[in-house]
Amino acid sequence: MKLTQFRYKLPQELIAEYPNENRDECRMMVLNRKTKTIEHKIFKDVLEYFDEGDVMILNNTRVFPARMYGNKEKTGAKIEVFLLRELNRETLLWDVLVDPARKIRIGNKLYFGENDDLIAEVIDNTTSRGRTLRFLFDGGYEEFKRRIYNLGETPIPRYIKRDVEPEDEFRFQTIFAKHEGAVAPPTSAMHFSRELLKRLEIKGVHLPEITMHLGLGTFRQVEVEDLTKHKMDSEQLILPNDVVSIINKAKDEKKKVCSVGTATMRGLETSVSTTGHLKEFNGWTNKFIFPPYDFQISNSLITNFHQPQSTLLMNVAAFAGYDFTFEAYREAIKEGYQFLAYGDCMLIL
Repeated sequence: MKLTQFRYKLPQELIAEYPNENRDECRMMVLNRKTKTIEHKIFKDVLEYFDEGDVMILNNTRVFPARMYGNKEKTGAKIEVFLLRELNRETLLWDVLVDPARKIRIGNKLYFGENDDLIAEVIDNTTSRGRTLRFLFDGGYEEFKRRIYNLGETPIPRYIKRDVEPEDEFRFQTIFAKHEGAVAPPTSAMHFSRELLKRLEIKGVHLPEITMHLGLGTFRQVEVEDLTKHKMDSEQLILPNDVVSIINKAKDEKKKVCSVGTATMRGLETSVSTTGHLKEFNGWTNKFIFPPYDFQISNSLITNFHQPQSTLLMNVAAFAGYDFTFEAYREAIKEGYQFLAYGDCMLIL
């Protein structure tokens, strides 16, 4: 398929500035792929669609305060540094994005904090905006991480046209986040409340957790018209053996296997055996899913409404069907659903 086939006009007023006050009370559009029907519900109604023995796979990655602001040596120019991932713990090497990038060259030093609490040196150019930084810090690693946390802010997306608020530290995170390493949460998983998780558990729905650290791979813009030529950036993925066993059992018993988020779905499709079963995995994935695609593991999906021409929208279209996906998006716009990270969601069965 072509990139231009994933265009649509997203009205600015439908981009959510804030999440729903109660996590589990956002709106939820339910798509049935067999009957091609659409229902309008709220998220906690998800209970109606799952039974004992069904599985909902959650991503327990944790977002860290990845956006920092520093000043360039000599000129003092203000530079935004977006931390992507730690490359080497011993030498404090990090993969980052910088803005404005044209001012930042190899050898430049950046100073962070009012008293130059942290200094970094640019040691490599990776992409047009990408750089490798070495942080120059004499203290221990834990002290370094505390410094990063003090200087960084919650990396809410730029399309949210407001300043970061203290509450975003909690709001821009799932309630079951455990393993730090993501620059964004699995947004559809932010709709789960503790009460809803408990009710699902009581009903007998399994809630196994994988870890997939969402990074640039999920959010980098597609810049080629021919989708087969787009290369995803790698993201770290851990599929533990006990989780794999739960999912394979549900698959064999013809139960619902629901990916919570497109990243989770990509993660599951990364490690599939020749018999169509999930395999244990600990490594990196650059899986890119777009139509047509034959899904091996998941038979249902919970996901938010995504940006035009995004890899996330392509993943949804591959699962729900291209025409049905765009019918649903037209309906969502007409009905005033909220879009993107802090917005409403859909359940695709």
